Order: sequence, then C-alpha cells, then structure tokens
Amino acid sequence: MIRGAAPLARSVARLRPRRADYAGLRRTWRGDVVAGMTVGVVALPLALAFGIATGLGAQVGLITAIVAGLVAAVFGGSNVQVSGPTGAMTVVLVPVVARHGADAVLVVGIMAGILVIASAFLWIGRFLAYVPWPVVEGFTVGIAVIIFLQQVPLALGVARPDAENTAAAAVQAVGEALDHGQPAALGIVLLVAAVMVVAPRLHRTLPSSLLAVVLATVVVRAAGLDVAQIGTLPGTLPLPALPSIGLGEASSLFSAALAVAVLSALESLLSAKVADGMADMPPHDPDRELFGQGLANLASPLFGGMPATGAIARTAVNVRSGARTRVASIVHALVLVVVVLLGGGLVSQIPLAALAGVLMVTAVRMVEVHNVRAVLRATRSDALVLCLTAFATVAFDLIVAVEIGLAAAAVLALRQVARTAQITTVAAAELDRDRSDSLLHEGIVTYRLDGALFFGAAQRFLTELTAVTDARVVVLRLPDLQVLDATGAQALGEIVAELEDRGITVLLKGPRPEHLRVLSVTRALDQLAHENHLFDDLEAALAHARQHIAGAPEDDREPILTGSLS
Repeated sequence: MIRGAAPLARSVARLRPRRADYAGLRRTWRGDVVAGMTVGVVALPLALAFGIATGLGAQVGLITAIVAGLVAAVFGGSNVQVSGPTGAMTVVLVPVVARHGADAVLVVGIMAGILVIASAFLWIGRFLAYVPWPVVEGFTVGIAVIIFLQQVPLALGVARPDAENTAAAAVQAVGEALDHGQPAALGIVLLVAAVMVVAPRLHRTLPSSLLAVVLATVVVRAAGLDVAQIGTLPGTLPLPALPSIGLGEASSLFSAALAVAVLSALESLLSAKVADGMADMPPHDPDRELFGQGLANLASPLFGGMPATGAIARTAVNVRSGARTRVASIVHALVLVVVVLLGGGLVSQIPLAALAGVLMVTAVRMVEVHNVRAVLRATRSDALVLCLTAFATVAFDLIVAVEIGLAAAAVLALRQVARTAQITTVAAAELDRDRSDSLLHEGIVTYRLDGALFFGAAQRFLTELTAVTDARVVVLRLPDLQVLDATGAQALGEIVAELEDRGITVLLKGPRPEHLRVLSVTRALDQLAHENHLFDDLEAALAHARQHIAGAPEDDREPILTGSLS
C-alpha cells in the first residue's frame, strides 16, 4: 500500500455519510417532511434576495440553495443544519463581483471549497469547542436581532433602504413607513405571528409556520390586498460547467477565497452549535460539517451557484418546525427544485410580509432566555463578553463579532488567572508564629509564590517583591507556582537582580522541573549571586540563609543545594 494511503482512507471513512445519520427516520419522517417543506418555503425568498444582492441574479441564489443545501445535508455533520446563501456571505462576495465579474465568484467558491475540505481533514473543526459559551450566546442574540431587523421593511411594506447596516436600514424603514407604509403588510405579519404562537398550543405537531404562510396567502387573495409578493421565478436548472477564467486571474482571487472559506467554516460551525442548543438530539460533528460545507461549495459553483454556509435562520426554522434528521434539509432542497420546475406560479403569490412574519417569530424564539439570563448572572466578565459579541454582530458582522468576543473572553480570562497569582509571607502555614517572628528579627523573609506567574501578572509580582526593604535574605518558595512563562521568568530574574543590587541575597526554593527549564533558558538563574542559591528543601534554604548572615564563606557552607546554574 502506498505510504500515507491508510491514514487518508481512515480520514475519508471518518467523514463519509453513515446509516446512523438517519436513525429514527421511521418515527420522525412525517415531521421531517413537514419541516423540510416549511424551510423550503422560507428559504425561497431569501435565496432569491441574496442572489440579487450579490449582483449575480435571483436564479444564482436559488441554485445555491438547492445544490449547496442538498450536498451539505447529505455530507454535513449536523442532522438539522440547512445550508444556502446568507447575508454575511453576500457582503464578502459583492466586492468580488464588482472587481472581477460573475465568473470570479464561481472560482472563489471552488477554491474556498477546497480549503474548507482541507480543514476537515486537518481536524480543525474541533477547535470550535474553545469558543466560550458567552460568545456563542452573544452571537445567537446578535443574529436573532439581525434576522428580526432585516424583516422590518417587508413588515412595514416599504422598499429596503440602501444602507449597509441592518439596524440603520430598519430605522430608515420605520421613518419611511410613517409617510407611505402599508398597514396591510403589518397586519399580515401580526396574523402570521398569532398563528405561529397559537397553533402549537392547539397541537404540538401542527406545522405552525407553514399554516401561517398558507393562511396569510389566502387572506391576501380573498381580500385583494395590494402587498408585495415573491414574483416570477426561473423555470429551469442549468447543467454543470466549469467557470471560464484564466489561471493567472484565479491566483489573484486566493485572498478572497480564503475569506470565503473562513466565513463558510465559521458561520456553519457556529450555526450548527446554536442548532445543537435548540434541538434535543446528539451534537454535530464539526469536522464532518466542514467536509460537507466544503463539498457544497465545490458543487454549487459548478451548477452556476455561489458560495454557501450553514444558515442560522433556515436552520432555526427547520428545528422549530420539527426536524429531527437530515431528511428535512434534503426535502427543503427538493421543494425548491419542485418550485423551480412546477410551482413557480403558485409560490410567486406568497406575500413577502408573511415570510417576514415567520422569520420575526423565529428570531424571537432563537434566543434562549434562560441561557442568556444564566450567562448574564454568572460573572460580570461573562456578561460583558455576551453583550460585546451581540453588539458587534449587529453593528459590524459576525466575523468581527466573534473576533471581538474571543479577544474579550481571552483578555478577561487572563485577567482572572493573573488575579489568582499571590505572594504570601510564609508564617503559620509552614512555620509557627514564634519562629516566623524570629526569622524576621534575623533579617530573613520567606515568600511563597502561588498561582500563575505569566505576562499578565509579572508586573504586579515585580512591584510587590522589589518593595522589600527590611531583609538581608529573601527566600522565594516556588513549588506552588502553577504557571510560569518566559515573561514571568524574566520578571523573576529582574526581581532577583533588583534585590541583589540592593544587598539583599535571594535564595530560590523548589521550582518544578518544567519551571526550572524556563528559568534556565531565560537566564533568570544567572541573576542569583551564587550557583548554590537553589534548593528543594525549606529547612536547607533557611540554614543557608543563617550561614550567609553569619558571614561564612559561600564555598565553606554546608552543601545543601540541589541545583546549580550550570
């Protein structure tokens, strides 16, 4: 067998679809079909709108929802994830279309797909586990707010304002609605919301969102209301073909492809993680999810589509509509195929306000109030991270939001760890009080360093220890030190040098082997006055300190050291 073939085969086997993906289908297939149909209806206007927003056309958005949605559903790592074009991806693709043309987007999608697949084989998906819970909850809250605000223009019956920020567009829409809004559109939204709230209370299995859309459409037709509808749809699906673009131009698109790959991976994994919290089922496989999204981004451009990601709004609708297996996501794609081929005339009459109502209710339901309350009440740091992430998601975009959330969480975590670092005068814990007072009278001060001595706490250690004035010998006990990095070791060397320069001898007791190595390579031990000033026993260090104060020559003192500078 070719070297390396076996690991590759194992990786492929780990990422391939399994029969377990459809466990319980005999029991849940009806709910999955209904959920898939509901998501298909909800996904339709979104796919068309995102296609138009990128400048590629409505058909491109619809093809993306079909092809990427189907491939990701079969090969992805989440049983309830729904993939397709998203608003965040649109933001990345608009400048690519403007600079390089429509074909460039197809090349970017293929390149991004390859990068995402590679990340799956490298097991990068597991690192999402390091994203703190407050960041995930803040991301969820921010996405929910964006989904809700995106529907405000449709709910008020006004054109979507030309504003990059969703919140700003919603405010402008409210202002325009005061002059020429459509009360009928708002009435449809309220009707849909009422049906979606009441229907589950009548019977849990009722497809509330689908019933709401159908009822709203019937009301509009019966009353002859003049409200915006989906409109004419494309009637065919293209055959697969490679994009026509030169190799040289393709190489210039690598940075754009990298950005698309990062966005696709991050948004899909976070969406799947959020879905895990909404659905009562086994968690998603992050590496399989990346593999599925990578394949989806390879397939979509071949059919004329654009890059896709896991879509939190459609995924939320899927879960809330009763989806339990990936059959729901597959049905969602097939529904869109049927719509393209057969049902364009009927679906074109669905009022956009009805779909806006579905998404508004879904957005509200996305926010798990008990989770948010738990994070806010946990610690002030957790509350700050959640609020920062949510605000950044609404004010900027999800990539920036996650970066800000992770950065804030890291800084606050380091700050908390730094606070655990302590410098304690050794007294009753290791020595009785009389003996401790006797040592002080002799001019010997013993300190115990606890916690973490790293870059976040080094300056405080430096300030506290160099303030010693009434001692001739300082014994620094290091066994209880949990963390020591290069900055902390350098600070410890500066402490030793400062005290030695002031005529105060420093003895080190018991650094751990791993810490001793750090102290050696950073040359912190070189600051000790003599190589015999390193011990692993407190009594030996104190005896050596007394000999030093008594004035015995260093080399004549009892050989009680356990380490050296060499």
